[in-house]
Amino acid sequence: MRRALLTTAVAGLASSVIVGSGVLPAAGQFRSRVDLVTLGVTVTDRRGDFITDLTRDDFEIREDGRPQTITSFARGDSEVEAPPLHLGLLFDTSGSMAADLTLARSAAVKFLNTLSDAVDMTLVDFDTEVRVARYDQANFARMVERIRNRKPDGWTALYDALGVYLDGAAEDDGRKILVLYTDGGDTRSTLTFSDVLTLVRASDVTIHAVGFLENQPSSVRIAQRMRLMDIAQTTGGQAFFPSAMKDVEAAYEKIVAQIRNQYTLGYVSTNTAQDGNWRRVEIRVNRPGLRDLRIQSRKGYFALYREQGR
Repeated sequence: MRRALLTTAVAGLASSVIVGSGVLPAAGQFRSRVDLVTLGVTVTDRRGDFITDLTRDDFEIREDGRPQTITSFARGDSEVEAPPLHLGLLFDTSGSMAADLTLARSAAVKFLNTLSDAVDMTLVDFDTEVRVARYDQANFARMVERIRNRKPDGWTALYDALGVYLDGAAEDDGRKILVLYTDGGDTRSTLTFSDVLTLVRASDVTIHAVGFLENQPSSVRIAQRMRLMDIAQTTGGQAFFPSAMKDVEAAYEKIVAQIRNQYTLGYVSTNTAQDGNWRRVEIRVNRPGLRDLRIQSRKGYFALYREQGR
C-alpha cells in the first residue's frame, strides 16, 4: 500500500522535480522488502526527561488490539546496535520566506553539523519547483553551499516537496529523520494537505518541523501552525516555532536529543492479510515503577496490498 500511495502521488509531479548534482544518486525505484514493521519510539517521564535504559522486554506492542512479538530492538545512542541514520532536510526558499531565510539557513547548517554519523543527507529545497540531491558526509560542504546560495523567490510547493522526499526515502533501510524548515504555507502544490497526511501515515519517516511564522499574516498563522504540528505528530516527531536564533538552537537540541534517545522496534505482524488497510499500533512500557510516561511514535501503518489471485 505504501508503494502504491507514493508512486501514484508523486507520478504527477515529475515535471516540477529537478534532481540536483549531489554525490549520491537520488532514490527513485522501490525495492521489495520483508514485511517488517519498524517503529521509532521515544519515551519521556512527566518532567520531559528521556528514559534511556529500557530493554526489549520493557516494551509491548499491540496491533489492532492483538499482541505482537518484537523481533528487532536497538537504541539510538548505541553505535553498535543503532540502525543506519538517513537524514533529510526540506528547505523552503519561496518568496514568503524572505524575512526568515537567513535565520532558517543558520538553523539548518547548525543542525547538520551535529549529526556527523548520518550515512547520507538528502536536501530538498523548494519554491515553485522542487529540487532534490543526496550527499554523503565527505561532501557536506557542498550541501551547505547549496543551502546558503538559495535566494527567496517564487511560489511554495511544500506538499509536493514532502511527497518527493517520502518517495525517495521509501527505499532506505534504517532510521529516517526529516527536518522541515518552512513557514507552513503552500501556494503551488498538486498534492493537497489531505494527500500529504495520507502519505505521511504511509511512511516510516520521523518528521520534525521548524516553522517560521513570526512574519506570516495573522489570518493564516494558526492554520499553518496546526498543519505543521499535524505532520510532525503523526510520525512521532515534534514541531517548533522559533522567533530568534536562541529558539532555533533550543529546537534542534531537542531534535538531536530525540534522535539519540530513540528506540527502534520491529515486528512481523500476525495479520498476514495483504489488504492495504490501516492498522492501528499501540506501544506500552511495562517496567514496574515507571508511571505517567509519554510515548512518541507513529500510530499505525498501511498494510501491504496485493490483488487477489496474484
